[in-house]
Amino acid sequence: MKLYDGGRAPNPRRVRIFFAEKGVPLPELVPVDIAKKEHRSEAFTRLNPSQRLPVMVLDDGTALAETIAICRYVESLHPQPPLFGRDAREQALIEMWNRRVELGLFTAVSAVFRHSHPAMAELEDQVPEWAEANREQIDDHLLLLDLQLAANPYLCGEELTVADITAGIAIDFMKPSRIPLPEDFAHVRRWHGELSARPSWKA
Repeated sequence: MKLYDGGRAPNPRRVRIFFAEKGVPLPELVPVDIAKKEHRSEAFTRLNPSQRLPVMVLDDGTALAETIAICRYVESLHPQPPLFGRDAREQALIEMWNRRVELGLFTAVSAVFRHSHPAMAELEDQVPEWAEANREQIDDHLLLLDLQLAANPYLCGEELTVADITAGIAIDFMKPSRIPLPEDFAHVRRWHGELSARPSWKA
């Protein structure tokens, strides 16, 4: 297998952290330089017409090009620890929270970065108004997490799941997006500090 990787970009990091939490060695890494637009090359576009990273190419040539699809594939091969849940209830809760975070905080932070950061000017048709509209929603998304984390060590209970990885990476991505994490969200800060101290977070 090969993993086409985008370095510090959020979605490639999610996959690398997932592998690390599983205790599974990464496949052969193929670095793709987003700044140099290597993800828009003809060769890479054949692998993933969406021109997004990461992409994992299986030994039979199958290209898996969505973060959660890659993580689910790894989970099916290595079910322990169960980062997508052990039973129907856990799996539904984890899916719910991962979906909430992806469609909420993760998407909003990504929009701010893509549509306001100077480094993205050559990669995106930037719409500054869209960046500001999403920036205004960040606190609402953080409040949802803070309320959940007030009663739980992790988003879905006592153990880390893929939803925590998604949310933790979204919080990390706030820094390069120039979005401060307000002091008010004490539970988010506690949880994010614990995530950041995990060995997997260096992946």
